[in-house]
Amino acid sequence: MRRLLAVAAAGLVLFGTACDGGAATPESSPAGTAAEPAPGDHRLTLTHGGKERSYLLHAPPTYDRAKPSALVVALHPYPGRGTVMQEMVGLDALADRENILVAYPDGLAGGFNALICCGTADDVGFLTALTEHLVKSWGADADRVYLTGISNGGDMSFRAAVEAAGVFAAIGVVSGGYSGPLTEPDDYVPKQPVSVITFIGGQDRYFDAFRTGLQTWQRRLGCKPAPAGPNGTPGVTRTDARCADGSDVTVYTLPEMGHSWPGATSGQLADADAGVTATDLIWEFFAAHPRRS
Repeated sequence: MRRLLAVAAAGLVLFGTACDGGAATPESSPAGTAAEPAPGDHRLTLTHGGKERSYLLHAPPTYDRAKPSALVVALHPYPGRGTVMQEMVGLDALADRENILVAYPDGLAGGFNALICCGTADDVGFLTALTEHLVKSWGADADRVYLTGISNGGDMSFRAAVEAAGVFAAIGVVSGGYSGPLTEPDDYVPKQPVSVITFIGGQDRYFDAFRTGLQTWQRRLGCKPAPAGPNGTPGVTRTDARCADGSDVTVYTLPEMGHSWPGATSGQLADADAGVTATDLIWEFFAAHPRRS
């Protein structure tokens, strides 16, 4: 069983999925406020709410501003920064194969203001502004904007799915959940369809909270079981559901996995032996789920 690190902030242990994703170390190169759209890796900033927010942007070698590209925004765990996700989940290689843009935002003080923690920043507004900027300036396809994350970043994905409905066509949540005080009202659900693919480990100490949250999400959205697709791995359970608003929910349950990203080969939260590769499955799901009106 993978040992989960406890994280303390302001003398209190943070409940939920605020696990250690690696130290938030500064990078040597300063962030730039703008860049000419071009292939490659770019460290950029965007001012939102009076604060300068930083993010990495990866554009594939075949990137062409004139040809709209899908965009995946990837959110790191707490404490961390965009490089934690970039180095762990292999989205850059996928982006190069599939000709998509990938953005890796940095949370303030190492975290995002999600459903359980961390901080007080308007991260829903920041993510909305970031995607709008990348649609306008980098040619991202507004109908193919997706959000993924692990732990605190996974919780943030659920929050943005609800509060920025219409911005993200689908979310991919790994070792994260839909829980906490914000989720208590029954009307705390997306007002426009947002499909969900998620991965939860049976050895994750938050497994019960994740499972309960998914049940609540599906009950509120009137989701009904649908025939499950193949998962290709003995012991791994996949369930599929179609919701009343036309969105889909796919859940992978990995009995032997802890608080990890399945299939990742490097990084503190990597689990190369989980039996499935979340990065590939998330992209397959995203590609099949453009924005619904």
